[in-house]
Amino acid sequence: MKETTAKDNKRLLLIDDDPNLILLVKDYLEFRGYEVITAENGREALQILEQEIPDMIICDVMMPEMDGYTFVNNVRQDERISWIPVLFLSAKGQSQDRVKGLNTGADVYMVKPFEPEELVAQVEASLKQAYRRTQQTNNGSEVAPKIQVPFDVHLTQTELKVVQFVARGLANRDIAEELNVSQRTVESHVSNMLGKTGLHNRTELARWAIENQMA
Repeated sequence: MKETTAKDNKRLLLIDDDPNLILLVKDYLEFRGYEVITAENGREALQILEQEIPDMIICDVMMPEMDGYTFVNNVRQDERISWIPVLFLSAKGQSQDRVKGLNTGADVYMVKPFEPEELVAQVEASLKQAYRRTQQTNNGSEVAPKIQVPFDVHLTQTELKVVQFVARGLANRDIAEELNVSQRTVESHVSNMLGKTGLHNRTELARWAIENQMA
């Protein structure tokens, strides 16, 4: 029963500088039973987050004043809201764009144009995953399954340093400063580790590092 009512009373923060997209997506999500708050850019969204804590964030990447990457970095560094699932919407669909979005801290990366039904499916899947994670955290008798990676994964010394910082919650920009390298170099190391381990995002990479006492 809970699975079918996962959308009930769920509040979403939708961020995009395109008023037509905001209107269409907001109407569709509200029709599907969600409450939707909107913002035109990352700076406005951060102001909203000071007062409201949504269940999920849907965010454009390229926006004026503050883009999606900078916005998500801010969210992931704030313990009060760092847990919120983030779905990126972007017109850029190349592999390196997807990797950058996931490395930045997004949980899902969708390319425009998209089908509204696919967006709703991704939102529902992300909310269910967040709900299960919360249940596992709140119930000491339930233990989250360990992250599974190939047994022969080998990290270089630099990759090991990077994943330790990832596990501590540092953004790529901060890791670059710690290691005195470029942010692009850090992104490359994170991308390489995702490829080696078969993991999907930084969150899984951090869990794997912690579970295997690398951090």
